[in-house]
Amino acid sequence: MKRIYFIGVFFLCSILLFGCSTNSNMVVEPLGGATPNYLSKPSIDYSSRLPAQIKPPLEKVVIIDPNEHVWGAYSADGSLVRAGLATAGSDWCSDIGRPCRTRAGTFRFYSLGRPDCKSSIFPIEKGGGAPMPHCMFFNGNQAMHGSYEVVEGNVSHGCVRLQVPDAEWLRYSFVNIGTKVIVHPY
Repeated sequence: MKRIYFIGVFFLCSILLFGCSTNSNMVVEPLGGATPNYLSKPSIDYSSRLPAQIKPPLEKVVIIDPNEHVWGAYSADGSLVRAGLATAGSDWCSDIGRPCRTRAGTFRFYSLGRPDCKSSIFPIEKGGGAPMPHCMFFNGNQAMHGSYEVVEGNVSHGCVRLQVPDAEWLRYSFVNIGTKVIVHPY
């Protein structure tokens, strides 16, 4: 009897904890669909945090604004193509004992990774292995990459975290080796 009670309580708690929880930035897909929550389209229009048009850069460019927690992909004519939530580097990372802000400036993507990209450094205690799907390196160890922990705040070790579908789109539909990336100052 205790075993049946335990299984019932476990099942109920699982439904309450996992079945009903959603990310407040996500649109919940109908139950009939097999789309996981992290692949759902964001319900917030992040493009409103960036200018729809910039001075034509004459090449594709990705802009990261750590103050607005947003990234934007602009065409060569300066039109905003797509935008999304971005989590940049933190003011201070206690595990490494130093600031870890994403460096402001103009860079170019020099390395493009695969869906199974992983950190060679973080987490420190494990000697690396943190998932970085669709990583795109632009400044030393700093990259834009997919993450399941994207928040409206700057809490990373210096990389720019994006929602996984955004990172996938950037990596395979927009960014090439040499594409310009501009990180605004904090």
